[in-house]
Amino acid sequence: MNGFLILNPRSGRESPSPEELRAEAERRGIRVHVLEEHDDLEALARGADADILGMAGGDGSLAAVAGVAIECDLPFVCIPFGTRNHFARDLGLDRDDPLRALDAFSGEERRVDVGRVGERLFLNNVSLGLYALLVHRREHHRRRRNALARLRAIVLTLKDRRRWRRFTIDGERVRARLVLVANNDYSLELLSLGERERLDEGLLHLYIPHGFRRITWEERTSTQLEIGSPRPRMRAAIDGEPEHLETPLRFRVDPLALRVLVPRPPE
Repeated sequence: MNGFLILNPRSGRESPSPEELRAEAERRGIRVHVLEEHDDLEALARGADADILGMAGGDGSLAAVAGVAIECDLPFVCIPFGTRNHFARDLGLDRDDPLRALDAFSGEERRVDVGRVGERLFLNNVSLGLYALLVHRREHHRRRRNALARLRAIVLTLKDRRRWRRFTIDGERVRARLVLVANNDYSLELLSLGERERLDEGLLHLYIPHGFRRITWEERTSTQLEIGSPRPRMRAAIDGEPEHLETPLRFRVDPLALRVLVPRPPE
């Protein structure tokens, strides 16, 4: 099989190095393109002339290449090479071993769901409200090369902790600090989302936290939903990447749309 891997050397991974990952992939006969600053990720994937598309990077770049894989009806390989690698974790990959994940190019196929907001694909979730604000502020200060970008973003967001946002969810008015739409069901932890046991449930899960000291989670499920706002555009974090989206936001799940290759279990 003709495998093609796009490698993002700036995705936040320190070990193995991009050079080590590239060398190992090429040793296995996989063609590798190291992403440059002005490359068009989706155009690279579409022009790959490959039987298998792979991406080594964070969740945001994985989603872009996964979308092309669906469009071209090609199997997709996820190489965990970002900071958090939530999709890789929920696939059952070892996030600390990107080299082992290369085994997926000769692995076995699974079908998993993807979510969409409009036509934009997401693998994990879309956040609205305070977390989206944090992501946007973090990115703004990162672009200014502020070494304390993440800390500054968290501090600024905490100052907004009592500011509620107004949303309409399928026509119902809701006041919340945070709204999160997920592709499949996350385990709920005190202040965050945990792992997903399944990626093929065929459902969107909507989560809204309530309370300050004692956090409780409101949860709803559906196959599609619409979220509006008094503003014509809304900040969002799509798989951890900052975006501005025109309202209303229309979400849906595409069941079993993505063909994912994973390493075969050890004999």
